[in-house]
Amino acid sequence: MLKKFINWTTHTYTHRRLMGTKNIAISDEAYQMLKALKKSGESFTDVIERVTRKSCVLELAGVLSKREVATVETHVKELRRRSSRRIAQTTGALG
Repeated sequence: MLKKFINWTTHTYTHRRLMGTKNIAISDEAYQMLKALKKSGESFTDVIERVTRKSCVLELAGVLSKREVATVETHVKELRRRSSRRIAQTTGALG
């Protein structure tokens, strides 16, 4: 059975914040992936925080136009109506 060989290299990046610093060891492949995500002027700490933070629905505020919002609301209401009808039919057939 062949084992996958991973070339481990220590990539040290030190970024000082109020909480101090930590050094981590990651594979070359992981480092390249992280580096590819890094935007201009962004630290590796910034990248990690950006890609690992939980999203909030409020971040989407203002993304859609009023017309798009109305279209989405119409579709959601229709899907809920159909779903309620299927549930009623299924429970009626069972009972």
